[in-house]
Amino acid sequence: MSPSVSPRFFSEKEVARHCTKDSCWVLLGTRVYDVTGFLRMHPGGEALILRRSGTDISHEMDGPPHRHSENARRWMEQYYIGELDRDSATEQQTLRERRKTPEHTQEEELSGASLCSKVDPEKDLVDWEKPLAWQVGHLGEKYDTWVHQPVDRPIRLFQSPLMEASTKTSWYMVPMVWMPLVFYLSWSCYTTLAQGKTRVFLTKEYSFLVNKFMFPFFFALGMFLWSFIEYCIHRFLFHMRPPAHNYYLITLHFLLHGQHHKSPFDGSRLVFPPGLASPVVGGFYLLIGKIFPEGVGLSLFVGGLCGYVVYDMIHYYLHYGSPQKGSYMYGLKAYHVKHHFEHQRAGFGITTTFWDHPFNTLIPDETFEKSQ
Repeated sequence: MSPSVSPRFFSEKEVARHCTKDSCWVLLGTRVYDVTGFLRMHPGGEALILRRSGTDISHEMDGPPHRHSENARRWMEQYYIGELDRDSATEQQTLRERRKTPEHTQEEELSGASLCSKVDPEKDLVDWEKPLAWQVGHLGEKYDTWVHQPVDRPIRLFQSPLMEASTKTSWYMVPMVWMPLVFYLSWSCYTTLAQGKTRVFLTKEYSFLVNKFMFPFFFALGMFLWSFIEYCIHRFLFHMRPPAHNYYLITLHFLLHGQHHKSPFDGSRLVFPPGLASPVVGGFYLLIGKIFPEGVGLSLFVGGLCGYVVYDMIHYYLHYGSPQKGSYMYGLKAYHVKHHFEHQRAGFGITTTFWDHPFNTLIPDETFEKSQ
């Protein structure tokens, strides 16, 4: 709502009526927010918001158990629709007390109404009416701060429809393209190893025969190695700090990963388009084939390829799924949300936090329970 437009006023009863998936409103003090469109994207699941629909969420925003970040507060403003009628504002203390029952004070760290800021076309550093790819490089030293202030809106990178389309894909295209190849290569690996001709040389004099029953081991090892590659790519490539004076590196960073941090709920760019991923996958295939014997190298490769598919699917789910509280995926989602909105220089693991431990990039547990 533009500051020049007088806000609408709603009675407390009118706000309380909007308590369903089709129309969900919440209050922050006397400010009214329509968060219907955010329910599916909410990091903690839509149920947390629905249980607070029609009520004041000030306690949940400020914590404990979780104090929402400045990014969360900026993002929430895009859902502002008006003010609570002052005549009914005296009832707010009752609303606050209602939300402080044990059922609601023992909520998980992901509670809250939203996490993104609203774009102000007149004040933003870029022109959102034009493609962003060729604008961001001019931001210079302001780029890092700008790109880590997320917004909930789609991004257009290129003017060319063909180039723009090549950067987008639906989540199901990843398993649809790569899983048939995983199955075929797995069968090929198994039959190759079954011939009993594959040997791994530890020295020039000593080697051991690799039989078909070792395929699951090498497949699992390939998946494990992928988790390390995933960590390294995310940390050292996707989160490189481009020099403020280098237009091209800033642009490259934005195309690779910056656009995802700027618009983390752009569903068309949460997985890597198979067409763009193909050269990278092919490069890994050739490299592994040069290092290891055919059957072993292919087994490692297909395990790594399966790990990549799992990674992309998990990443999509961490942004749009609603995992059950206490589950492994719930913990991963909480971790990834913290990476996006508070700790962009830590928490680089997606499918697992394993590699964050030895490389000292783990987001500490206590950050999920900050008090006022």
